[in-house]
Amino acid sequence: MPLFDLPLEKLREYESPVAPPSDLKDFWDRTVAEARDFPLAATFEPVENYLTLIDTFDVTFAGYGGAPVKGWLHLPAGLEPGDQLPVVVQYVGYSGGRGMVNQDTRWAQAGYAHFIMDTRGQGYGGSLGTTPDSHSSAGDVAFAGLMTRGIGHQDDYYYRRVYVDAFRAVEAAQAHPAVDPSRVVLQGVSQGGGIVVATAGLVSGRLDGVVAALPDVPFLQDFPRAIDITPRGPYPEIAGFLARHRERYGQILEVLNYFDGVNLARWATAPALYSAAQMDDICPPSTVFASYNAYGSDGGTPDKDIEVYRFNNHEGGQEHQWIRQLLFLRKVLG
Repeated sequence: MPLFDLPLEKLREYESPVAPPSDLKDFWDRTVAEARDFPLAATFEPVENYLTLIDTFDVTFAGYGGAPVKGWLHLPAGLEPGDQLPVVVQYVGYSGGRGMVNQDTRWAQAGYAHFIMDTRGQGYGGSLGTTPDSHSSAGDVAFAGLMTRGIGHQDDYYYRRVYVDAFRAVEAAQAHPAVDPSRVVLQGVSQGGGIVVATAGLVSGRLDGVVAALPDVPFLQDFPRAIDITPRGPYPEIAGFLARHRERYGQILEVLNYFDGVNLARWATAPALYSAAQMDDICPPSTVFASYNAYGSDGGTPDKDIEVYRFNNHEGGQEHQWIRQLLFLRKVLG
């Protein structure tokens, strides 16, 4: 894939024209308050993971509408009562779920508590999942996939439910006695990275303890530009819907505005390390930089940095970026 997007010097200056709806804060205040009406009811059941150095717990907690959401919690083996670790809360990419019991334990290998959230209605692609989207009741038509599910109104949109699950996943991770609730790190790639950005914004003023955000090649950023220029899914699901429902473009953008990472990133206060890939034709670099450049602009200008991989597509920095993240967290966590 060639360098199809803006040159790097323009990316560093790019500001998305996306502007928040006038009731964005009220919408998310109401959404979070409704979620908290349900007891979190987080449970941690020890399970066999076939590993010697990692202990794993099967997690269940109440997400959107009180529905049970699954997850894994991995801990380094041999912790003593009273030990508390910083926790990395991980969100996964589009179509993936929490995976098998020992599929991804690397943050626990690095000495962290490692919480992986299942993504409702997914787990049919890159990794298995077990959490249904039990509140999908919007009667509107939708294009194949999840990007237009419930897109007729912001109250019904699919990512409202996912973002609430992600917020409550932080609360669930904080509830385990081996987790230091004052040292929570958010991490994810692609869709997972987009959920990191959204959660970093949503916790601001609503939940303490998030100290770092690590969004890699994040999805769900700068929807208008992404819909226009992205040749490879999932953004083309929205374009495919609009190809038949031509009159709904403006209304669809109004709904997506409530979930655009550019708007939610502005609220964030935690230090952040982003990554972008200049040949990325799934999450184009301009959409990533739109989010990065907006990050923290309404929340006190936290420390932030972005690693750019000029010759990579959506795979981004992979193992190189993980080393970068480990070093970043050493600095943040001391």
